[in-house]
Amino acid sequence: MTTRLKTLLIVDDDEGMRDTLTAILKRDYRVLAVASAEAALPVLKSEPVELMLLDVRLPGMNGIEMLKLVKGQHPLVEAIVISAVSEVETAVQAMKLGAYHYITKDFEYDALRSLVHNASVKQDLSRQVETLSAQVADQEEREFVEGPSGGTRAVVELVRKVARLSSTVLFLGESGTGKELLARMLHRRSEHRDGPFIPVNLAAIPHDLVESVLFGHERGSFTGAVRQHLGKFELAAGGTLFLDEIGDLRLDLQTKLLRAIQEAEIERIGGTKPLRTDFRLICATNVDIDRAVKDGRFREDLYYRINVVPVRVPPLRERLDDLPVLAAFFVRKYSSRFRKQVAGLTVPALSVLQHLHWPGNIRELENLIERLVAVSEREWIDVEDLPLDYRFAMIENEPRGGSLIDHAIDAFERSFILRSLEKSQGNVTATARHLGIPLSTLKHKMSRLDIQTVARRLRQGEDGQ
Repeated sequence: MTTRLKTLLIVDDDEGMRDTLTAILKRDYRVLAVASAEAALPVLKSEPVELMLLDVRLPGMNGIEMLKLVKGQHPLVEAIVISAVSEVETAVQAMKLGAYHYITKDFEYDALRSLVHNASVKQDLSRQVETLSAQVADQEEREFVEGPSGGTRAVVELVRKVARLSSTVLFLGESGTGKELLARMLHRRSEHRDGPFIPVNLAAIPHDLVESVLFGHERGSFTGAVRQHLGKFELAAGGTLFLDEIGDLRLDLQTKLLRAIQEAEIERIGGTKPLRTDFRLICATNVDIDRAVKDGRFREDLYYRINVVPVRVPPLRERLDDLPVLAAFFVRKYSSRFRKQVAGLTVPALSVLQHLHWPGNIRELENLIERLVAVSEREWIDVEDLPLDYRFAMIENEPRGGSLIDHAIDAFERSFILRSLEKSQGNVTATARHLGIPLSTLKHKMSRLDIQTVARRLRQGEDGQ
């Protein structure tokens, strides 16, 4: 595979110097040369310039003024300023404005080649920094938790099979099922694992900004575009681009995306020249994409391009065997974050959670565990620590004998008595006094609601499963 040469722009009004610099550098760079700053401006807009050799004394706009303009509009361009004479004040000014170096025209050829090479290395590093900053800021513990359920094992096995292929993968499933984490797993096992992973949640971007975010824009291409901006396609070069909620992409941008996939090239807003792309594409959506195609909301040709390897991610309610593993993972995560000594959930508490519908899927479970760990003062999280709406939901989903309202009242009464017992360290007499009921009545309720053991544990200062 042929390595693309970086584009180097020479701005010098001396034709002989332009020819000399071109001859020295053309073997290692794609060299463009102009005689003035004014001539350089349209080149910067239409060409992927990465390096510059900039003369100080130019007709019209001088080199220092040009440098200031370039660093403001094209911050990733590395510029070396050249002058016929050595002027300390000019050199200092150039370096303050962001020039990589300042040299005089009596340079040695090998020294110039070395200097331009070092500027190129710095340009690579600057681009990597911008690429990394475009990735998700918090990478902590962004691992897909592999539970024991058959549904999860099937999905993980399929991801492992297709990871080293170049085919586009489409993850299908409800929000909160872990599609992005599976995409990250696929990236880590792919040939692009050393490159960046760039996630884009299309549903979270305002519609009028999606095109700029994806494809980038040139300075002045629209109101507010005060500088060149690299899009996610460029930032994903050599890595993986993950387009989440692709079903929400506007129809006009679906056409541009299709071209980017088919032709392996994009064009920035306001740009005049296509740019080659090289990345692994992974998509995800929570919408019925087949229905969207039939309704004319999603292009059929794009659908076939991204639906090469479809992977259906089951909702949590279809893989409840994974819930204890997921809960334990989140308990460890938030116990560490909040510096708590929470060991986990008791078996009865897990039983309640395994009887729920989980419309918010794993994301809902994680939010619940974070809340429980944050407020917990005990080693084990028990049924009484769960929010009432979760316990009521279990009653509605799994009603036992008797009326539903009676079970709901019992759940509330049990929780209220337990909270009162906790405040009095398990002292039943003090609890009855606090509740304003006879001691005999409280003992009867504790027997009926099966909470004598909890009260005894509180008196002894023990917490456990």
